[in-house]
Amino acid sequence: MGVAACQMEKKGIPTERGDINRAVALTNSQIGQLRARIRKAKEYWYAQPIENAPTMVSIMSNIAVGKQTQNQWSSLRNLKARASVLMFLQNNHIDNMEQLVNRITDINEDFKEVSDEIKKTERRLDTLALHFHHYENYKKHKDMYAKYKKLDPKKTEAFYDKHHEAIQEYEAARTHLNGVMGDNKTLPIKTWEKEQKTLTGKKYDLCERYYSLQDEVRSVELLRKGTDAIMREEVKETPTRTHNMEI
Repeated sequence: MGVAACQMEKKGIPTERGDINRAVALTNSQIGQLRARIRKAKEYWYAQPIENAPTMVSIMSNIAVGKQTQNQWSSLRNLKARASVLMFLQNNHIDNMEQLVNRITDINEDFKEVSDEIKKTERRLDTLALHFHHYENYKKHKDMYAKYKKLDPKKTEAFYDKHHEAIQEYEAARTHLNGVMGDNKTLPIKTWEKEQKTLTGKKYDLCERYYSLQDEVRSVELLRKGTDAIMREEVKETPTRTHNMEI
């Protein structure tokens, strides 16, 4: 976020950069939860027979989200749920069970790609953030450290006791940055800033794709509810047979 933005955020003052970072923040827990939901959806739909499967229309009509609504808000949620599922079916040109299963397969592959790219991007952003952290400490304590090194040996101990945290931060920063520079004579600050900006935009796009997949998974789960409702109705309509046993 940069020093200024970080200081403002620490004081509880929201910044535009902080808002962007919060918007693209995805935890490993969130990613793991969606992975589990996709796996569960795959296992369910892969087990369903393709032949003589219920139509998408019949499944839609049996989505059991607030089916027996008692108030206006429940009815509204039900309508929104049906609308989101309908959009999912239309956007993916899904008319039958086979096409639905194929889309779930694609969702699984898309999720793998997106989650891997998010993790890769985050790792590089974390590395860049570490570079900038040490660079800021290097600039912040450079003059003080130069003064420390010029002191009379008799005064260095007292000076170190007073400024030991800053001295340690400077030495850690110098060691880190020397390792990053390699054979270069100057730090590639502008290059890092450009890369950070590009990667932040990339992560934002990846998170948009992630949340879009999350919405699709929700639609798939609602379609499962509709399918389960059909199956329950079929079980109710099946006549119970009695068998007379002769002894």
